Amino acid sequence: MGFMGLLKSLDDLLYEVMSWLIFWPLTLWRAVRHPLAMMRYADDELNDAPEDQYQAALSPPLFLLLSLVIAHILEIALVGDSPLLASRVGLSGFISNDTDLLAARMAMFSVFPLLMAVRALRSMNRPVTRDTLRQPFYAQCYAATPMALWASVAGTLLRMNVVGLQIAGVASFLVSIIWFVSVETAWFRRIHHQSYGRALGNAVRAYIEAASIVAVAGTTLA
Repeated sequence: MGFMGLLKSLDDLLYEVMSWLIFWPLTLWRAVRHPLAMMRYADDELNDAPEDQYQAALSPPLFLLLSLVIAHILEIALVGDSPLLASRVGLSGFISNDTDLLAARMAMFSVFPLLMAVRALRSMNRPVTRDTLRQPFYAQCYAATPMALWASVAGTLLRMNVVGLQIAGVASFLVSIIWFVSVETAWFRRIHHQSYGRALGNAVRAYIEAASIVAVAGTTLA
C-alpha cells in the first residue's frame, strides 16, 4: 500500500469512528423506542449487499460492542477499575487489562441474543446452522444491547457507596430484565405468530438459560 493509499485508509477510518458519534445514540434511541422495528430492520439489511448494509444505523454486533465500551468508560469515571483486573482468583487471572475485560463482557452479554436466536429457530422447528442462526442473532443484538447497557450501568451504581444510588442500581437492573423479556415476548408473539403464553414461555426460558450461563461464568471470574 502506497502513502496515498494509507492516507485514504486513515480517512475512511476517521470518518467511520466519528460517524459513531451520530449513529450510536440514534441506534440506541431507535432500539429502545422501537425495538421490534429495529429487529425487522436487521433482518432486512442482511438481504442487501454487504456494502449497502446498515446505512442508517450501526450494525448490531458493533452496536453491542460500543455500548459496552461506553458503559466501561462510565464505570472507570465513576468508580474506577473493575475489581476483576486486580483479582487473580479463578478465570479472572486471564483478565489483565481493559481489553480482556471488555472481551469477556462482550462474550457474556452475547449469550442473550445467541440463546434467544436459538430458541426462535427451535420454536419454528428450523435447524440451527451458521446460516440460519445469523439473521435472528443480528436481530436479537438490537434488543439485547439496551438491556446490556442498562445492566452495566446498574452494576456501576451498585459499586458506589451511596445507598440511594445502590437502590437505583437494583431498580434499574430489574427494569432492564422486565423490558428485555417484554420485548422478547412481543417478538415471539408478533414475528413468529405465537400465543402470548407460548411467547412469554420462550422468552423467559431463553432468558433464564442465558442468565444461568452468565452467572456461572461470573462465578468463575470472581
